[in-house]
Amino acid sequence: MKKRTGTFLKIAVIAVLAVMFLLAVAGAYFAIKGYKMYQNALEETPIAQKVESLRSMEHFIQFEELPEIYVDAVISVEDKRFWTHNGVDILAIFRAVWKDITTFSFAEGGSTITQQLMKNEYFTQEKKLERKFAEIFAALELEREYSKEDIFELYVNTIYFGSGYYGIYDAAQGYFDKEPYELTEYEAVMLAGLPNAPSAYSPDNNLELALQRMGQVLDSMVACGAISEEDADRIFNQG
Repeated sequence: MKKRTGTFLKIAVIAVLAVMFLLAVAGAYFAIKGYKMYQNALEETPIAQKVESLRSMEHFIQFEELPEIYVDAVISVEDKRFWTHNGVDILAIFRAVWKDITTFSFAEGGSTITQQLMKNEYFTQEKKLERKFAEIFAALELEREYSKEDIFELYVNTIYFGSGYYGIYDAAQGYFDKEPYELTEYEAVMLAGLPNAPSAYSPDNNLELALQRMGQVLDSMVACGAISEEDADRIFNQG
């Protein structure tokens, strides 16, 4: 009996090691493909050139012009470790991979704000591992060359907010007829939640869903310590 148990354990260990080896080989393969994709993209349009082009857009909003509560809301709901990571949030990636494995899906991305910016500007939205690696390499380079404030302002000036509005200036004007710095707390928090699913959450299309999303953003802000529960209730009821 002991001999059988010992044999079974050896087979199990060998099987686990074999799976780990295959996963490592597969990971290396996609990492190499992703690195080549990243190199090709940045050779065609270097990061400095891309940034200069984005900053030359009409109505480009600088970080200092953004309401503090809007910044806190975006970071709380999109990338809570934004100020401390180097472009890639390892904990978020492991969480996303685990959820993908346990749900047999590829729905969780684990992308930081920096990764999302690089994906939107350089790569497709196609969910492929090599694209994910390319996005990671690009994000690491961007973080080496630009400040967090630079990256945040580039992100919010380029993301889609639904109803045809790209960038925080157009969204503030289109939804509320205001400059970004004029947004109320309620308006700023609502806008922070829209890019996750802009067509679905657009208040022009479905105000009920937009409010549900706003509630999720406020919950994230409370969980991150950006605001208190009392503040969250007060902001939500401003509408």
